[in-house]
Amino acid sequence: MDSTKVAKATWELENNIQDLEATDALFRYDDVQQKAVQQQKPWKSNPHFFKNVRVSALALIKMTMHCRSGGNLEVMGMLQGKTVGDTFIVMDAFALPVEGTETRVNAQAEAYEYMVDFVEASKTVGRQEHVVGWYHSHPGYGCWMSGIDCSTQMLNQQYTEPFLAIVIDPVRTCAAGKVEIGAFRTYPQGYKPPEDSQSKYQTIPMNKIEDFGVHANQYYPLDISFFKSGLDAQMLDVLWNKYWVNTLSSSPLQTNRTFIAGQISDLAEKMEHAETQVGQVGRLIGGAAGSRKNEESRLLRIACDSTKVTVEQAKGIASHVIKDAIFNRPSFHGA
Repeated sequence: MDSTKVAKATWELENNIQDLEATDALFRYDDVQQKAVQQQKPWKSNPHFFKNVRVSALALIKMTMHCRSGGNLEVMGMLQGKTVGDTFIVMDAFALPVEGTETRVNAQAEAYEYMVDFVEASKTVGRQEHVVGWYHSHPGYGCWMSGIDCSTQMLNQQYTEPFLAIVIDPVRTCAAGKVEIGAFRTYPQGYKPPEDSQSKYQTIPMNKIEDFGVHANQYYPLDISFFKSGLDAQMLDVLWNKYWVNTLSSSPLQTNRTFIAGQISDLAEKMEHAETQVGQVGRLIGGAAGSRKNEESRLLRIACDSTKVTVEQAKGIASHVIKDAIFNRPSFHGA
């Protein structure tokens, strides 16, 4: 097995991509069933109705490549698929021609016109799946929903249900070797989620924590899994060759050096902030026990962040050493 196939197999293993038969019902689009779901609207009575997302490997690699091509700028695209019960099935994805910044991305009239034309063209070649959501990138600051993201998703859920939001962090994907991805839906305006509905901890930069915290109760995450079939193989191979060449020609340590420096600076800022808080707690007389517990929690989060940075750097160094051994040392091949 050559290095390209090994890398592809490793990528599929890292992202836990499940193999399905091409005859599986998942790949069949039933227009009557989808229209029945639209009429029933089960999400109206249950804001937490949708719980799972299944994404095809083809859509996953398309989204990842597009998000990575944006560099430090946010990019955006749309998801095509269907819903089955409480699950979104994302069969494909396509990029939108939008102008993004380092903190936001907005679709203009041209992008919406492009989207309509793309969907119509898809139907002429037998692709009946509708647009079921959107995706965009958060380069270097994790997979969560900002205030603008929540407003966009709420608007889409109000007029184009069922609708899903996916966020990908291409910088952390490059650093970790596994796609950093999250899928979300917003709650209706005025809805108060249960107290115990908290998502798992993730690293958030200091300058994004406030935005993250303010809107954290406006949406909830969905469980994501990935799949592929034998029919995807040819297209997946074509896309993989481009993805693999880009991976070979770049080093996480070089590509992400600005991100790495930013992470270390962010950790230092969080440590300084925690130290200031500890000093203030020490001067308090009443309620010190509760404050001390909060500080311990804050320090634990900082420790988690620093561990993640260390692991990502270790992976980057290992990747660099392996590529150097394979491509730059003739003695390796003669051994």
